[in-house]
Amino acid sequence: MKFVLATANAGKVREVIEVLADAEFDAELIPRPAAVPDVAETGVTFEDNARLKAVALCEATGLPAIADDSGLEVDALGGAPGVRSARFSGPDATDERNVTRLLELLRDVPDSERTARFACVALARFPDGREVAAFGSVEGSVAPERRGGEGFGYDPVFVPVEGDGRTFAEMTSAEKNALSHRGRAFRTLVDGLRVVAALEE
Repeated sequence: MKFVLATANAGKVREVIEVLADAEFDAELIPRPAAVPDVAETGVTFEDNARLKAVALCEATGLPAIADDSGLEVDALGGAPGVRSARFSGPDATDERNVTRLLELLRDVPDSERTARFACVALARFPDGREVAAFGSVEGSVAPERRGGEGFGYDPVFVPVEGDGRTFAEMTSAEKNALSHRGRAFRTLVDGLRVVAALEE
């Protein structure tokens, strides 16, 4: 199989490639062509946005496309930032500004109420309209301050319940991928794509 990756986020690209390699998924992954512009993430769910991106890349290249959308859902903020995770701090959002805003909003929230989860939908779209979608999530909490220098996005402040107290940014990529929402979503996606491949044989 050959797929074009819809994301241009270097951190996501690295994680997707690592997870698919660990899952021994035999596919050629093609970077998103530079000529293809960013896709407006106007959906109301992670699946909506993943589909928008996958369809756009599939139509632009004529190849099957793989996309994902993910975000952090904080219970004390009513599930925010959610689908707006990448744009949480406004139109000029950066990872640094997003984390800063999150910590400011949670400044007076006690540790016991800082529960959160990362969620991800990974979706493969084929030129004939077929789709395979998968969901992954990981429960955790938001730390009161940044810790660690690895990863990207909200990794420096997310502490997974299934971990050992470290944030995702304090883990190696292999440790994070084993627990993360994206790792879980893409491993499940691979299972679905293997079924598709078997049906085509």
